[in-house]
Amino acid sequence: MTVPATRKDLMIVNMGPHHPSMHGVLRLIVTLDGEDVIDCEPILGYLHRGMEKIAENRTIIQYLPYVTRWDYLATMFTEAITVNAPEQLGNIQVPKRASYIRVIMLELSRIASHLLWLGPFMADIGAQTPFFYIFRERELIYDLFEAATGMRMMHNFFRIGGVAADLPHGWIDKCLDFCDYFLTGIAEYQKLITRNPIFLERVEGVGIIGGEEAINWGLSGPMLRASGIQWDLRKVDHYECYDEFDWEVQWQKEGDSLARYLVRISEMTESIKIIQQALEGIPGGPYENLEIRRFDRAKDTVWNEFDYRFISKKPSPTFELSKQELYVRVEAPKGELGIFLIGDKGVFPWRYKIRPPGFINLQILPQLVKRMKLADIMTILGSIDIIMGEVDR
Repeated sequence: MTVPATRKDLMIVNMGPHHPSMHGVLRLIVTLDGEDVIDCEPILGYLHRGMEKIAENRTIIQYLPYVTRWDYLATMFTEAITVNAPEQLGNIQVPKRASYIRVIMLELSRIASHLLWLGPFMADIGAQTPFFYIFRERELIYDLFEAATGMRMMHNFFRIGGVAADLPHGWIDKCLDFCDYFLTGIAEYQKLITRNPIFLERVEGVGIIGGEEAINWGLSGPMLRASGIQWDLRKVDHYECYDEFDWEVQWQKEGDSLARYLVRISEMTESIKIIQQALEGIPGGPYENLEIRRFDRAKDTVWNEFDYRFISKKPSPTFELSKQELYVRVEAPKGELGIFLIGDKGVFPWRYKIRPPGFINLQILPQLVKRMKLADIMTILGSIDIIMGEVDR
């Protein structure tokens, strides 16, 4: 009797770019030895749209509608970073009310992003129910966005020196109602997921990153905080008016996929706390610094002259970027979203470099999946939370 020879060669599998549980168009070339992953090579660029080059021949205001297409799940953050850069270049003051409105919008956007991370992540692991639940809550956030900005996803709401419009009548009450409702929603998620033995089996101890390792790889956001590093740019950089609210940086020390899940879940609760405090303490006053809307740069303009009375606010003002360079960053849901901007005494930036959190967090994926099983790839990739729009730009 002839014994069938067992084959010892490795198998190379393509995951993506259209794999159903891939988050966007990411292609992974995985080398397998049976079920074990020997090597994994991510291939990017399927969603590259030349965002940095487009920025170099647009004014900041013209470029604003483009930026919401990087991370299209946390659109407010890309807008915030886009207007923060020229504000710091020109030393422009943002009115208190505008700053509060920005914080409310940013935190709502953070919750929406974390929700749309949670649903697909659970679906990757094999739990279908949370995927339907998260859309229920996310829909309410998008209703709030639509009432305030007129758009559900691509808002085009932030402006240099403030926001585009004030909050409509009754919006604050509606948002407070949402906050109360959403806290019960988070409790429901935790009851459904956090103690679930099947879920814990899939995520505990999978994809462990140590604290020092996380820093060396340049990770940021929940990826960094799940490894025991208490680093949150809202506390570090003191931007907008986060210092005026009472909230804590959420972190875990295990550094595995479960820790990253726990950080994001508790971040949603903290965001609700920030929103509630901002809504209750929102000051009156202007929602935009109208001084920067001047068309001619004459020093002795008066408030009641032709420009202010007859030219509507709609034409985009030519905001001149001074000849200096600047790096600005915000704490986006996925990590540190930064822009390196070089002005050149013109209305267009000379260089506009985007530092997307997803792109840099994704670097560690090949190292995390080595010596793991094939099924763990989706768990680890899901816990990293990437959006290909900002990875490929």
